Amino acid sequence: MYCGNCFRDNALVTALRRQGHETLMVPLYLPMTLDEVDARGETPTLFGGVNVFLSQKLPSHRRAPSWLRRWFDAPWLLKWASGKAARTRPEEVGEINFSMLQGEEGNQARELEELIAWLKGQERPDVILLSNALLTGLARRLKSELGRPVIVFLQSEESFLDSISEPWRTRSWDMLRERAREVDGWIAPSRYFAGRMRERLGLPESRVRVVHNGILLDGYPVERRSLAGNSRPTLGYFARMCPEKGLDIVVDAYLELRRRKRVPNLQLRVGGGCGAGDEAFVSRQKQKLTDAGVLADCVFAPNLSRVEKIAFYEACDVLSVPARQSEAFGLYVIESMAAGTPLVQPSCVTFPELIEETGGGILYGPNTVGALADALEPLFGELRRLRMLGEAGRRVVRERFTDATMASATVRAIRDLLEDRVSAVNVNRNATTRVSEASASL
Repeated sequence: MYCGNCFRDNALVTALRRQGHETLMVPLYLPMTLDEVDARGETPTLFGGVNVFLSQKLPSHRRAPSWLRRWFDAPWLLKWASGKAARTRPEEVGEINFSMLQGEEGNQARELEELIAWLKGQERPDVILLSNALLTGLARRLKSELGRPVIVFLQSEESFLDSISEPWRTRSWDMLRERAREVDGWIAPSRYFAGRMRERLGLPESRVRVVHNGILLDGYPVERRSLAGNSRPTLGYFARMCPEKGLDIVVDAYLELRRRKRVPNLQLRVGGGCGAGDEAFVSRQKQKLTDAGVLADCVFAPNLSRVEKIAFYEACDVLSVPARQSEAFGLYVIESMAAGTPLVQPSCVTFPELIEETGGGILYGPNTVGALADALEPLFGELRRLRMLGEAGRRVVRERFTDATMASATVRAIRDLLEDRVSAVNVNRNATTRVSEASASL
């Protein structure tokens, strides 16, 4: 199971190191599955997913001997567990998610103390970065034990938390809002998501910075291939193969275009992550294509390597991922543009922001099958416009959405947040002093 957030974290750490920043990446729960060189080095996987699960389900395991817990953290066992994790859905993990947000008060308190003990054996950092808001429960103990500020990245937590079943959904949001007070700053991948999470967590604007995601461009084409030579126009989809990302909308829009018969020989290419929990949904999409007699014109390519992924994007004339839920960024947007392939995206969540800043696609609305088909159909008859959109997106991604630009912007955001934090502390200290002096003079 490939994770876009893991890709982004790995690219960020690699770029930070290239720019001279000593950066330690500590994977939690399960080994990272990447299509790039793993930046963690010899760092072990901490907060092992098997121990985290057993600590949640078995109170006795929280007191288990250390040798037994180390056995459950064996790399081969965590690798096996990572395959099983692909079956889980947010609605199934509400209770354990809430416990993690409780931090030292949750059922994983021992795992937290083991993490802190390991970190104390490493060089003391200047700042601690947490990959996403679901780890905010760690902030209090990390700050008190390591004496360093904690900054949290925001990465699509809203849709995950909103998918959790009650009562854990409400409890998780409430706990996250409570624990958010202990965080020194937040970094969001888009203005849209910064605003959403400021509103939902009650964060002051001064504590949130926006840093767009970036990607490693190695292997992406410097120039876009010519569309004029294509014998068959191709519609693409690349994201996790699930309802949340709108795969069924793309399939139905493709079927609608085939029924209209105004885009001759249209092909469909579907790529991206497909875990065990997604297979039944994907089978239903294939059955629709089979029933329509067009499955032979479609390609399903799950869990591709990096080279295969880039080739996939290049083979598409236009891409669409009509996500239904709140999308913090959408790494596939800039990946597709880096390959020179424009996108047709719904006019919602972060997509207007990214399309406006890159010029690498068009927007449609509402997010329905008919509206998507209506937006796609004329594009396949305008090769010149497709080339212009693709080139615009490719150029802007190379200028502003690389791993290097992301790393530089992240360092600036961290410095700004920490400077604002020091200024706020000084203001509060001066205000306290004035109040004390006023009280003494009464």
